[in-house]
Amino acid sequence: MLRYLVIMLGLIMAAAAAIAPNVLHLANPYRLYDGVVPAKKVAVAAPVVSAMPDFAKYQQTAAKKQAFFDFLAPLVAAENALIEEQRSGLDALYTKWRLKPDSLSREQVSWLEYLAKRYRVEFNFASPLEAEQAFELLLRRVDSIPVTLVLVQAANESAWGTSRFAKQALNLFGQWCFTKGCGLVPGARGEDATHEVEKFNSVNASVRSYLRNLNTHPAYFEMRKLRAERRAQEARIRAVDLTPGLLSYSERGEAYVEELNAMIRVNRPLIMDALGAEGPVAEPGFTTNSNSAPE
Repeated sequence: MLRYLVIMLGLIMAAAAAIAPNVLHLANPYRLYDGVVPAKKVAVAAPVVSAMPDFAKYQQTAAKKQAFFDFLAPLVAAENALIEEQRSGLDALYTKWRLKPDSLSREQVSWLEYLAKRYRVEFNFASPLEAEQAFELLLRRVDSIPVTLVLVQAANESAWGTSRFAKQALNLFGQWCFTKGCGLVPGARGEDATHEVEKFNSVNASVRSYLRNLNTHPAYFEMRKLRAERRAQEARIRAVDLTPGLLSYSERGEAYVEELNAMIRVNRPLIMDALGAEGPVAEPGFTTNSNSAPE
């Protein structure tokens, strides 16, 4: 009896080890595991940052700005690299599927379905036409955002990391949530309003949520269209190329976009210093795969 139990335990452990890579893969939409699709360059996640530095301690404005950019730039670059890794895998599977639609493995299909769910795209492999449209739409959404744009929006929305929401909720981008207790209640919220400013467990999560918001929300369709057009031209994607697509990010509309553009111009030297040698790479836009399918 004991021998039987030992044998059965061994078989169970072996089976668990065999399926573990797939389970890990499906649990994390950012990673591309061996056996699913080989990544050309595996991105390295940034260390988790669960507290904001005290930017209010800086007496000189330039010093505070530089400290803010130096702090946030590596986190943004790391999240962008993870998205580019996703995009690389997506493009590889799309190419494989176009050559032979039934050539994708079960794990590859599962990964695509998970990616589609994350980026809010309906994926139907039963219909070749619908599947191709889903691939094209995913390629428009699974894409990085210029680091400069992320940095200036974070600075604008969080008062250079000194706002109450930045310090207490790690929310650098003014993102809302609508479940009671999901965040902090704004002091100026109307009596009939129910939104809260979302609370995050890490700055990384705040950046990740913001990037997903720009890549999926209908309000930023125009931004994604502008980005896709730049890719179709095989042109570098700069922050100022995308700001016209952010009119809906603030009630101020055009004035908000103009303010972002001014911040980009004024703070460019500080931002490039924060990016350092990675500057040209950190501003994505050199990949040539493009798609023009409408959302």
